[in-house]
Amino acid sequence: SAEAIENSVIKLSTSEVEVTVVHKSVGAITESDVALANSSKGFIIGFNVRALPHARDAAKRDGVDIKYYSIIYELIDDVKNLLSGLLKPDISEKITGNVEIREVFNISKIGNIAGCMVKDGAVFRNSKIRLLRDNVVIHTGLLASLKRFKEEVKEVKSGFECGIMIENYSDIKIGDIIETYQEIETERKL
Repeated sequence: SAEAIENSVIKLSTSEVEVTVVHKSVGAITESDVALANSSKGFIIGFNVRALPHARDAAKRDGVDIKYYSIIYELIDDVKNLLSGLLKPDISEKITGNVEIREVFNISKIGNIAGCMVKDGAVFRNSKIRLLRDNVVIHTGLLASLKRFKEEVKEVKSGFECGIMIENYSDIKIGDIIETYQEIETERKL
């Protein structure tokens, strides 16, 4: 069983995540197994075996996980899920709004505020933005402020006017377009 399990979990390795079997043996899980798992920052898999009482105490003291299995495919599925959690998520973009700058107001000690009309979608206060001038992206950043009639708001929908201040950026001009978007992370699986 030890050979079959080792071969199966090693086959789960990819270019991004790798399984390393530090030690395998037959018989009960001992204190030396726990010490090895602790020093290698790993965990222990027991297949149809249990840990000796002193080993259980050492594992609890050192924070070493011991996982027990009696069915191979459950063991493989758990290792696969563990590895999936180590993969970097896929990141996609969802464009939420398109805003046209119609006026620029320079306020001393604050900077430039864009008087805008939301052309499509909606603008959200936590949105990431791209500033486009003549269809070329000249800045990517975050909204610092979203206002409607001098009141800070969470959202402004299509067809309405708003005031926008871009975080750490003030080179805005009438006719510039602000594209708002959200990044969506999707967990990857092996």
